Amino acid sequence: MNGQSAAQELLIVTGMSGAGRSTVAKALEDLGWYVVDNLPPVMLRPLTELAEKAGSAIPKLAAVVDVRGGRLFADAQEAITALRDNSNVRMLFLEATDSALVRRFEQVRRPHPLQENGTLLDGIVAERRRLSELRDASDIIIDTTDFNIHQLATTIQEKFAEADAPGVKVTLVSFGYKYGLPQDADLVADARFLPNPFWTPELRDHNGTEPQVSDYVLAQDGARQFIDTYAAALEPVLAGYQRENKRHATIAIGCTGGKHRSVALVEELATMLRGLPGVGVSIRHRDLGRE
Repeated sequence: MNGQSAAQELLIVTGMSGAGRSTVAKALEDLGWYVVDNLPPVMLRPLTELAEKAGSAIPKLAAVVDVRGGRLFADAQEAITALRDNSNVRMLFLEATDSALVRRFEQVRRPHPLQENGTLLDGIVAERRRLSELRDASDIIIDTTDFNIHQLATTIQEKFAEADAPGVKVTLVSFGYKYGLPQDADLVADARFLPNPFWTPELRDHNGTEPQVSDYVLAQDGARQFIDTYAAALEPVLAGYQRENKRHATIAIGCTGGKHRSVALVEELATMLRGLPGVGVSIRHRDLGRE
């Protein structure tokens, strides 16, 4: 590991079954981590060596290591200790009370991986004993007893997101209704209440990214009121998305052909939303150029 890039990170995720490892893995993936689930501890070093060769392609690597590995998990402490001389290796341990774990297993109607012929509680007690050394060696311990999956994902976001990473990534899409609705849109607005620049000869061959069309569209009655009101309405929605750990949102605005009105409004809305805290904005003009 001494040859590992200083920018590269390895996070080992472990802890009690039922404490939220899958939720953490998904949250880390949303933050751009490369996540390997249920990795046998003996594979930790080969994995990190592979990540070294990949360099900047895998700057943040997370490996979920737990008792599902069976006998292969017996070497976990030794394998992890061998990597701990590298300052970029951290270990996250997830735990919860026995009663919370029993309740979660009963809800999904699955046996505990160490339960064998005993009870759920027998399996939990055995796992807690087996993981005690890893827990003591962990850098971060999160008790998920009182968390739902959204609260746990938000906690991971807060602990592992880069300082300048947006809380929600918004894709603004312009489209033409005559080509169909975007299938992945979370919200859709209709710009066909505005006059169509297509019927203005000097604007027909231009599009909404150009000033002459944008100025024309935004100068129409109701256009400014619509875009200001819509941006204001989206502000609490996007703040709520962040609280509920919805990290991606697609917001679409359509007109007849997706060339003039919707394009101009999307460009203007993007400028306004970029000023909101925790919001990253990208633009996609789906049907621009189809006419």
